[in-house]
Amino acid sequence: MMVSKVLIANRGEIAVRIIRACREMGLPTVAVCSTADRRALHAQIADECVCIGPPASKDSYLNMHAILAVCEQTGADAIHPGFGFLSENAYFARLCATCGVKFIGPSPESIELLGNKARAKETMKQAGVPVVPGSDGAVADAQEAREIAGRIGYPVMVKASAGGGGRGIRIARSADEIESAYDAAQQEAIACFGDGDIYLEKFLVNPRHIEIQVLADEHGNVLHLGERDCSVQRRNQKLIEECPSPAPVMNESLRSRMGEAAKAAVRAAGYYNVGTIEFLVDEQGNFYFMEMNTRIQVEHPVTETVTGVDIVKTQLAIAQGKRLGLRQEEITMQGHAIECRINAENPALDFRPSPGEISSLYMPGGPGVRIDSAVYAGYTIPPYYDSMIAKLIVHAATRREAIMKMRWALAEFLVEGVDTNIDFQLSLLHNKEFTEGDYDIGFLDRLLHK
Repeated sequence: MMVSKVLIANRGEIAVRIIRACREMGLPTVAVCSTADRRALHAQIADECVCIGPPASKDSYLNMHAILAVCEQTGADAIHPGFGFLSENAYFARLCATCGVKFIGPSPESIELLGNKARAKETMKQAGVPVVPGSDGAVADAQEAREIAGRIGYPVMVKASAGGGGRGIRIARSADEIESAYDAAQQEAIACFGDGDIYLEKFLVNPRHIEIQVLADEHGNVLHLGERDCSVQRRNQKLIEECPSPAPVMNESLRSRMGEAAKAAVRAAGYYNVGTIEFLVDEQGNFYFMEMNTRIQVEHPVTETVTGVDIVKTQLAIAQGKRLGLRQEEITMQGHAIECRINAENPALDFRPSPGEISSLYMPGGPGVRIDSAVYAGYTIPPYYDSMIAKLIVHAATRREAIMKMRWALAEFLVEGVDTNIDFQLSLLHNKEFTEGDYDIGFLDRLLHK
């Protein structure tokens, strides 16, 4: 279908990013906001803005019926969900279709399939995509978990089938820990997702978290845009991302094999629009499917910067029924990009969020420096949502040059009025493990607990 007006069902920097992409394509935009976001940048720069409820997400950005009512009110015929909130909600995608509104994302069926980690894993196995050894679907109870863990060997990950954001995950390192890990993961899964299904998989010691960006249109064309390394993370939340991966095991052969596996995963799921296949990669270069994110990622700018492909505009084009205009052999990776997530938080106080008014702000610029942000001097960061101030992305010919550029960009970045993680990020850019590229998903936790 042709899209004539896009409603952005999100807030913050991703809403601003989508609005700007729509402008470039000549598409009018409608923003929605909570009462806490009336002065937010996305609410100010969209062609129209409608307030849909009080600050709590459940009453505003998760209020499906209020959002769809705005579509009817404004004539918006498409919704871009961004990331988070309703972006991976199959019911919402189905509701959009029922209301004759284009959901800029995959089909509800793909979201359901890939949102259930146990079903997704089984689908990948059937498609020949490597998966981490584990249970065949959800386990019935703690006793079955114990039996399976005994077969695949400890340590094991006890994970919620409907999980995300690091919730509903526990590690059992021995048979003595399996029952308590199962109970804790299940209770958290029920509380967070309303779904207590639990599955098991082998816990890989010190792997890399490397993901493949994929694009797929509604005509069966599938491409990948290479990999991103997202191994610098705290409590399963990413902090720094790189493209391409500096992992010692990464080479053109591994990149190609991972890319082809990601494309096979897309086809197996009947998937279209953009998405990300997340893999764990061990020290021998073996890779295993972890999950697929059925939305645009926070870290998509590093891939855009290195490949020259505008991923958000591609989403919009796919939603309009257009074919991908590239062939796989035409996609190349030029130079190196790094993204740092600048958050309003205090690293000295266990990264406690620091909402409040930004009294003064200076963001770096210059060649090869990109800022994705929705804040400004005088803006108040509300306590109700994530604490992101900006994504700082740099691009250079080599990784060493990118690191040097990111160091001075962070040093120039000035935010007053709230605590930030800028100095902490700068310290990471000077860390020997990071600069040598020889880090894994446990790097940051080890550093913080020295």
